Amino acid sequence: MSVAGWPTVPDHVSQWGLRLKICQNFDQWANVRPVHFLPGVQSPLRKADDTELDWVVVRENSEGEYAGLGGRNLSGRGPGGEVAVQSALFTEVGCERIMRFAFDLARTRAHKKVSSVTKSNAQQYGMVLWDDVFQRVAADYPDVETESVLVDAMSAKFVLRPEDLSVVVASNLNADILSDLGSALAGSLGLAASANLNPERRFPSMFEPVHGSAPDIAGQGLANPIGAVGSAALMLDHFGLPDQAARLHKAIEATTAAGILTRDVGGTATTEDVTKALIDTLNA
Repeated sequence: MSVAGWPTVPDHVSQWGLRLKICQNFDQWANVRPVHFLPGVQSPLRKADDTELDWVVVRENSEGEYAGLGGRNLSGRGPGGEVAVQSALFTEVGCERIMRFAFDLARTRAHKKVSSVTKSNAQQYGMVLWDDVFQRVAADYPDVETESVLVDAMSAKFVLRPEDLSVVVASNLNADILSDLGSALAGSLGLAASANLNPERRFPSMFEPVHGSAPDIAGQGLANPIGAVGSAALMLDHFGLPDQAARLHKAIEATTAAGILTRDVGGTATTEDVTKALIDTLNA
């Protein structure tokens, strides 16, 4: 699957030429990716059949492993001699602002808990700083439950104990991977919405389905529009229109509950079928 472009354009080119350029230049440092289990959509998790599951991944979106620091050198040595260096960047400012965002979000939820994802046992500089900042920020939110979990253990927890999750805050790479896992557990990446926020509103924010583009199925009516529509609901929330956002969410749930599903979630409906059902529900 291509992230932001066409098959003839390498993913790293479209990513750095478009998405990451937008996110970094507009300082869209908070990437919010809800994991929502919809009625009528079969989850591969047996636990989802009788347990209410709903959590959100908060991704640091401006630095970390995607800071773009490094380079490729020494190609003049000949085949096999080139060296690539990719450095992760962690700053106190970057860690603290995304963690405070996560804690503030947790305070709005029924289960007031923030799970920090780390790998400080192996990354003794950047992720130890992450842990230190998390402990310091957590002290300002005594009403919010906290935990710090290694990323590999958190991957297992997504599958084995997802009912324990509410707000998961993680670095750029770790949250990218975990949010995709969460979307797959909910049924499909085609369902997943996201918001790239500049919370201070100094710059525009950007709203996009998590899955990116899928040029291999372009124009065939196979794409699931729910991720895009859910992203529009996040945009409405950001604009201060929660009632309108709630209408979109209800339309999505009514559509999936009625069994109007695209191929990626086990149905036979086309993109147009699902879109029409969503519009009809909104107009009802």
